[in-house]
Amino acid sequence: MAAPKYQAPRGTFDVLPESARVRGRIERTAAEIFSRAGYEPIATPNFEDTALFERGVGHSTDIVRKEMFTFEDKGGRSLTLRPEGTAPICRAYVEHGMQQLAQPVKLSYHGPFFRHERPQAGRYRQFHQLGIEAIGTESPLADAEVIELLAELLAELGVPGVELRLGSLGSLETRQAYLEELKAHLRAHEDELAKEVRERIEINPLRAFDSDDAGTQAVMATAPKLVERLEGDDAEHFAEVRALLDAAGVEYTIDPTLVRGLDYYTRTIFSFVCDRLGAQSEIGGGGRYDGLVEQLGGRPTPAVGWAAGIERIMLALDEEVAADGRDVFIAVAEDDQAKRRLAMVLVGELRKAGLSAELDLAGRALKGQLKQADRIGARRVLILDDEGAQLRDMASGEQRQVDTGKLVDEITGGEA
Repeated sequence: MAAPKYQAPRGTFDVLPESARVRGRIERTAAEIFSRAGYEPIATPNFEDTALFERGVGHSTDIVRKEMFTFEDKGGRSLTLRPEGTAPICRAYVEHGMQQLAQPVKLSYHGPFFRHERPQAGRYRQFHQLGIEAIGTESPLADAEVIELLAELLAELGVPGVELRLGSLGSLETRQAYLEELKAHLRAHEDELAKEVRERIEINPLRAFDSDDAGTQAVMATAPKLVERLEGDDAEHFAEVRALLDAAGVEYTIDPTLVRGLDYYTRTIFSFVCDRLGAQSEIGGGGRYDGLVEQLGGRPTPAVGWAAGIERIMLALDEEVAADGRDVFIAVAEDDQAKRRLAMVLVGELRKAGLSAELDLAGRALKGQLKQADRIGARRVLILDDEGAQLRDMASGEQRQVDTGKLVDEITGGEA
């Protein structure tokens, strides 16, 4: 009886070499941009106490209500695979006393996240994000900087058809007054709303702006908009963010219906959308979350940041990254144990000298080894035969005898 064939769980995927090369380019580009701007890398565990997300993300959000992978460990503790990155980073900020550091603390991250949602193009139950957080400043400069860095990343990667949508939720106090006005509007049109929207009028009325139900959309077209209710410091903050983006040459569209799926956001919110991604068009986004650190036991600490989906970026790019060619491939002309051992020594020397080098591991004949060297894009082939060692340039076909004792110098011209 044949052994069963297994598949990856629904909503997950294997990262194959061709995909890993594209991911590597995205992550390297992001790391360079973040480093130049002073954002230091941080990594948090893949699972956290469930209460962290219930308190930080919000009981009323779809993430907490429907999408978290939550389990009980052998000690009876409730743990959750992290559905997003900001709450864990704020937890680490408080736990490790980062309040004592010079503020703001600027952090960058990437890694896997988990949500039990319907798998579709670019959205999976295990997905990968990268992002940045600037914790410890309320300056509009921080809002503008993090937005500009995401714009720079998407431009550097060559993501086409990107649009920045900008909005503001105001302070917690401003939003609370607005929510009462919005609830009154929704109650007045309750019969026209989708069932799910009606059920969430009291706990999360802002999500009505995200509904794709035609009746709900008609109601929301005449709903009061929070951006139009901004006053005082909230209005000044939003105006300065816009002025800074204008000065930096970052184009944007003000979207008065923009909301985020997490409860911790305050003031500036933003979303980068890509016209290649269809209805699920967001490629990355975020905003300011001035109350989250305090909710998690720290001092009142303003902060702003964003996350972008690596799979979403890859889907928008729709590209392949070719494997890097090798500097040298070592071929053995015949089945000779001594020559195979010499090849092993030489490939090690080349790698230690910083050159990329491979040798045949499959027992191919010389013709097959030369074909393999061509497949992997080797620029040179060192052929070990009865006459010694021949170094062939694969582009020109020129071949010359070399001293294996000085192989690195022969290849690099003495520059290694």
